[in-house]
Amino acid sequence: MRVLVVGQGAREHAICWKLKQFPSVKEIYAAPGNAGISAVADCVPIGVADIIELADFAEKLKMDLTIVGPELPLTLGIVDEFQKRGLPIFGPTRLAAELEGSKVFSKEFMRKYAIPTANAISCSSIDEAKKAMKEFGYSCVLKVDGLAAGKGVLVVNSAKETEDFLRMVYDEKKFGTAANRILVEEFLRGEEVSFMVVTDGKKVLPLAPAKDYKKAFDGDAGPNTGGMGAHSPAVVLGAETAAEVMRTIMLPTVQGMETEGRPYTGVLYAGLMLTADGPKVLEYNCRFGDPETQVQMLRLEDDLADICLKVARGNLGDLKSLTWRKEAAACVVLAVEGYPDDFPKGQEVAIDPIDDESVVIFHAGIVKRDGKLINQAGRVASVCARGATLTEALTKAYAAAPKVRFQGAFYRRDIGYRALETVQTPGRSGISFRSA
Repeated sequence: MRVLVVGQGAREHAICWKLKQFPSVKEIYAAPGNAGISAVADCVPIGVADIIELADFAEKLKMDLTIVGPELPLTLGIVDEFQKRGLPIFGPTRLAAELEGSKVFSKEFMRKYAIPTANAISCSSIDEAKKAMKEFGYSCVLKVDGLAAGKGVLVVNSAKETEDFLRMVYDEKKFGTAANRILVEEFLRGEEVSFMVVTDGKKVLPLAPAKDYKKAFDGDAGPNTGGMGAHSPAVVLGAETAAEVMRTIMLPTVQGMETEGRPYTGVLYAGLMLTADGPKVLEYNCRFGDPETQVQMLRLEDDLADICLKVARGNLGDLKSLTWRKEAAACVVLAVEGYPDDFPKGQEVAIDPIDDESVVIFHAGIVKRDGKLINQAGRVASVCARGATLTEALTKAYAAAPKVRFQGAFYRRDIGYRALETVQTPGRSGISFRSA
């Protein structure tokens, strides 16, 4: 099988790394890829938004499968273009990807199909937003409607925070047309968890649940980011709650999209809040998570290409579940000081060798230039590890994190530990488990 992976981050590195492990995949290409991906795939200099050029390339090389990593090409209609040419591609169409592309659309969709979520009001101006905030008071959540790389969400606790955010949205136009509308949303309390499934539009199979850490700093402080770490299992999500999520959220979403004439295939990702009233949807994503994919790929035992090709063909067949290692996996993201706001680029990156097959470093913003590794993004690398327990996996990941060296490096020091504290009993050294 000849496979093209669209993207250039640590998520796409993890996907290519997993594809390389199975004999069904003979050739891997990545567009545009990164320095780490180049070790396991042939990188081609085509941007993720260059849909026609990507389709031309896939058509010329007769790709058996294309897997799309980031959300932008999905919302631009890459799947539609590939399908028009008869090219197998894993991901939702442009209309289906609107679940992520528009928070206003997704909120209206959830209301229509009685999918549990926070109450919210859609606004198109500063005055409308201020009026809506009177409905919820402080704390409430402000969300820009369109794509903002995980950074267009703010939990506000004061008038000043509100004024600053609204000025940034409407006066400074920081998010461009993505913020023509915003949601003013009820603040939900509980534990966040990432719940993903693969679906061919009919059958829905869950991936191993993971927990993502979006805030920049320890203690869940600071601004939202694209994700500063993750682990699987999620720990905070039990089997009964997972079954409830499938019954009340994931299945109704796929069925509702079919009813809307927007049949959904690919990965469906629900960012959830586990509240006292049950799990509720914070947002949908229409692709693999980042950094959740990194830990899921460390645990997945099945042939990823075979799964994705079945989905691309619209038929998961008799596949009833996915198979996962009976180990935990953890990820610590290394970023540049200043991320996610203003941060420098162009730092030289050094990575010391690691003599442990259970520890893997996935490159994010690293490119190779004149024989050197150079950073060109806010998130630089994902340091990941497997272990018999989550404590062991975290310990390995944190021990390996200093092996990635560059000026201005920082990372959270508390990934996973609060989750462990909520479930551990005295005398236990970590979380072990029998299922995903």
